[in-house]
Parts: sequence; C-alpha cells; structure tokens
Amino acid sequence: MEKVSSSFRDPSGYVYEEKGVFYRKVSPEYKPILDQLLDSALYSKLTSTGMLLPCRWVSEDTILPEQVPFISYPYEWSFSMLKDAALLTLEVQKMALEHDMILKDASAYNIQFVKGRPILIDHLSFYPYEEGKPWVAYGQFCSHFLAPLALASYKDISFIRQLQLDTGGLRLGVASRLLPFRAKLHPGILTHVSLHGVGSRAIAPKPWMKVSKLQLLSLIGSLESTIKNLKWEPIQGWKDYLTVSNYSSIASAHKTSIVRRLLRRTDAKVVADLGANLGYYSNIALESGARVVAIDSDPACVELCYKNRNGSTDLLPLVADLVNPSPSVGWENAERDSLVSRLKVDTVLALALVHHLAISHNLPLSRVAKFLSSMCRHLIVEFVPKKDSQVQTMLRFREDIFSDYNVESFEREFSKYFSLIDKENVEGSVRSIYLMEVI
Repeated sequence: MEKVSSSFRDPSGYVYEEKGVFYRKVSPEYKPILDQLLDSALYSKLTSTGMLLPCRWVSEDTILPEQVPFISYPYEWSFSMLKDAALLTLEVQKMALEHDMILKDASAYNIQFVKGRPILIDHLSFYPYEEGKPWVAYGQFCSHFLAPLALASYKDISFIRQLQLDTGGLRLGVASRLLPFRAKLHPGILTHVSLHGVGSRAIAPKPWMKVSKLQLLSLIGSLESTIKNLKWEPIQGWKDYLTVSNYSSIASAHKTSIVRRLLRRTDAKVVADLGANLGYYSNIALESGARVVAIDSDPACVELCYKNRNGSTDLLPLVADLVNPSPSVGWENAERDSLVSRLKVDTVLALALVHHLAISHNLPLSRVAKFLSSMCRHLIVEFVPKKDSQVQTMLRFREDIFSDYNVESFEREFSKYFSLIDKENVEGSVRSIYLMEVI
C-alpha cells in the first residue's frame, strides 16, 4: 500500500494506491457521515446524473471509488473547463442543502474530468447541514474558481495558469486590485471578490448572526449568476491553424489516411496528442477507439477543442507547454504530480511538432527523442524538413544555426530510443510520417 502524496490535508481520510488501484481510507469519526451520504437520495441523484464519482465500501474503513482515467489540475484547464467545474460545485452544494448536507470543501482539486464532463471526486467533502451555520467553503470557492475566472475574463487568460503557483487559490485582495473598474460594476464581482477580499469583514456573518438555508441558497444563486456571466472568447494563437497551414487538400487528406492507418496498427487504448491544436487528429484517434489526452500550449486552441468536442466522452483537452510542462508542486514538491509523470500512454501523436521544438526552442533532436520515449510505447511522429515553407518562415528572422536538423540526424537520434516500423511521405508535401516503437 502506497499513500498518495497529495492526500494528507483532510483528517477525515486519505487516498492510497495498491497494485495500480486507488482506494480511500476513512477515519472512524467520519464513517457515520459517509454512511449517511451513501445511503441517501442525494448520493443516488448525484451519481446517476454523473455529478459525483460512484464508490462502494470494500472493507470496514475503506471505499473503492470508480477510477479516474487521467488526473488533471485546474491550471491545465481551459476557461470553459474551469467554469464548468465551478458551476458543478455550486450545483452539488445546492442539491446537498436540499438534502440537509453541505460541502465543507470547495477546492478545484476536488473536480476531475471524466467522460468529457466535470465530476466531484471527494466523497469526504460532505457534512450534515447545521441550521444557522455559514458555508465554510465560500472563501475557498471564490479563490479557486471565481477569482481566476474573473481575471481571465476581464484581464488575461494566463491568470488560470496562476493556480499552479497559488495552489491554495488566488488571493481575493490581489485579484480585486488587478481587476479593472468596469469588472467591479458587476454586483457579483464587487461582493464576492472585492468586498470579500477585504478579509471578509464586509460580508462575513458575525459570531452572533445566523445564516438561514434560504440565505445560503441565495448566496449560491448569486455566485452561479456571476460565474455564468463571465465570458472569454479565443481571438489569437494557432486556433486558425487548419485554415492557414501550408497543407494542400491532397496533402491533408493523405496525412489523415496515414495517421488513421498507423493508429490502427498500434491498437492504442490511450493516446496523447501533443501539439493537438483544435484536436483534428485527436478525433481521428477517437475514431480508432482510443481515449485521448489532447495537449496544446495555446489556451485558445484548448478552449475550442473542449467546446467543439461533439459529444465525445473520451477526449480530455489540456493546456500545457511541452517546453515548460506542469512541474511537481505543493508541499515538498510532491502534492501535485508533474504532467510528464502522469502522461504514460500507449501511443503519442507528435504531428507538426518536432520542428517547433527543435527550431523555435533550440532543443536538440536527441533530447526530443528521449522526452517522447519516456511516455509511450508507440510514436507516430512527423518530420518537417527545412525546405518546408513553415520552417522557412520560422528561419526568416533568425540565423540558421541548426546544421543537424535534417532527416538523417532525425532518424539517427530517434533510432537510439525507437525502432522504425514504418515511414511514409505525405503526398503533395515534403513531410514524412513515421511509426516507431520504443526499444
């Protein structure tokens, strides 16, 4: 049994792993509360609607939750993903109150994306509701959800990434100072961020005051309305890649057929599409029956990939820069695992990626090959030579110091980590696509 490094803050229980399966140990003090939840109509309603991860007792003090296929963190989500996670948290809180329970935690880390939707995974967040008591997780909700969403909406989308540095949530006072005046004209922003950021003195209930259930529902309704009104529209980046790329219709069709054929050969169950853009090839992988993690550094691409996933339940788009991927952070640098340590898949798609890593970021082909080999069994990779128009554009305003960037060096360096299974030139282009297997 190995205790999960992130599971130590809650005295009610902890998560541990045994033979690749994750369990939740429950303290004797909390067990009656969890029994109350699991035997309630609330649990049935939440699990049947896909809002709460199902679980079952496997021993006197241990539950087995339904397993989450891939753990992601809020700072890797797009705007709409974080917004959907916020609205789910509020909906669960509202339903809990209707069944005389309440959430004692409103952490964004209690949410994961499973089958294309956000879902609450923390069964130990529920407590019996006590008449007159305020919502103790109110401040946490505002710090984890409302503040980063408001800053992303009114200032810059990069504020969601700030959650990687402020793992306890963004400080409301700082968020209030950063927000423009026009944001504070919104009553919800004024109340839940600006006044709340004064240290809760303006709106926190006094010790002698009672907060009715009706007032709590009104608070939740105000938060819900505020979150729903926050918008972010992608306007920059690579989101228009497919309409501006140098692929002809013939080359594009041939590339698609190559990728589809190679995916069938790998028989992959889990695929990572690195540099996924809008997820075109991610969807090709989905057609092959794989579950796909689609990664791109551009929040605009990931936002559109998430919003346009066409009902797919096996696509998880994430914002991450492969040159600077999410590190291990938190207490002892072990509370949240790095992206690379989580990204272990059957097959990696690295299409139109290597030339960006090698030329835009000066990464030697040997290091790129080693990095890709660390996360997969099969690799479907595209090599784009210097005479390709996109590489020519990249070299237009800088000195060509990349004497080793050629197909011979590419094949030599990658052969140190992979065996070459197949190679095919893309018709109507100078590009080639390879199928490789880790040695």
